[in-house]
Amino acid sequence: MAIQEYKCPNCSGAVSFDSGVQKMKCPYCDAEFEIGALQDCQKEVAEQKPDVFGWEKYGSQSGTDSIETDELDALASNSCPSCGAEIIGDKNTVATVCPYCGNTQIVRERVKDMLKPDFVIPFKLDKKAAKAALVKFQQGKRLLPSLFQSESRLDSITALYVPFWLFDAGADAQIRYKATKIATWADSDYTYTRTSFYTVLRNGALEFQKVPVDGSEKMDDVYMDSIEPFNYAEMVPFNTAYLSGYLAEKFDVDAEAALPRANERIKKTVEDEFRKTVSGYATVTTESAAVQVPKGTVHYALFPVWMLNTKYQGQIYTFAMNGQTGKLIGKLPLDKGKYRKYLFGITAVAGCILTLVFTLLKNFA
Repeated sequence: MAIQEYKCPNCSGAVSFDSGVQKMKCPYCDAEFEIGALQDCQKEVAEQKPDVFGWEKYGSQSGTDSIETDELDALASNSCPSCGAEIIGDKNTVATVCPYCGNTQIVRERVKDMLKPDFVIPFKLDKKAAKAALVKFQQGKRLLPSLFQSESRLDSITALYVPFWLFDAGADAQIRYKATKIATWADSDYTYTRTSFYTVLRNGALEFQKVPVDGSEKMDDVYMDSIEPFNYAEMVPFNTAYLSGYLAEKFDVDAEAALPRANERIKKTVEDEFRKTVSGYATVTTESAAVQVPKGTVHYALFPVWMLNTKYQGQIYTFAMNGQTGKLIGKLPLDKGKYRKYLFGITAVAGCILTLVFTLLKNFA
């Protein structure tokens, strides 16, 4: 016969029956539990649902169309032999510089079987706005090399439609928290602290519309997450006319490969929103969390991004700007001399403050 083992909901220690108090008691944290309450708690933990994400397949299984032949004839594909990026543009658009690696040797081909996006957000900001955003981004950076702005060269600037997968789903969730409340009081001899432990349960549902995940292997996911959000109110059904004068990348991360990031973003948002509802406790920790997406749908879209490559002392620095909102992200060089001076200055100020505090304490002692 199997012996049932009971775990303490507070510290996970083994709980046994204490004949003195006629309750289940944890020998590690001294928490006491009624037998029935502890059994119900263990049953709820055992029945905790796992994460479940169900998504409809995107592509041929869902009947999604490829771009028609006459539309393909108006487009051209440009492949970078250096990084492998495949860029789409109209026949009048010549990609002379790869927006990802800066390579200038571009091989031109005919577009073949390009999957037709459902939506596109048209470019709203032009090249002049992208240049101005880069200048503004560099301003006020105290640790930037002094000669960077004067000696750096804008090597390339490209308007690029980046592929995105958009996930729609309704999520049900059950989250279990451990929480504590702490009371402190004192008498003439001692100071007392009482810690009360609680189990907090949250169940609910959230609706998600068009959770974005970029479909580009070469595009830095951190960059794409950082230039969000895009304004979906300005999203329109796709038409190849929007590509005129611009470039577009074919996705190399399909919808199925993008699912883990979508699932992660959905679960994190659910956990963050549920956590906001738990208040009034000294500490709160998540004991278990389960998210179920019984059915979700996926859409394919192109979003506008300006890619800017700046060369400084033989190194290329890449920046990405939201072509709709103007939000820009990128990495700048660090002047190590300025950094050491800055760090030394902070250390010196902190040392002076500590010396002053110790002096005052000594004088008052």
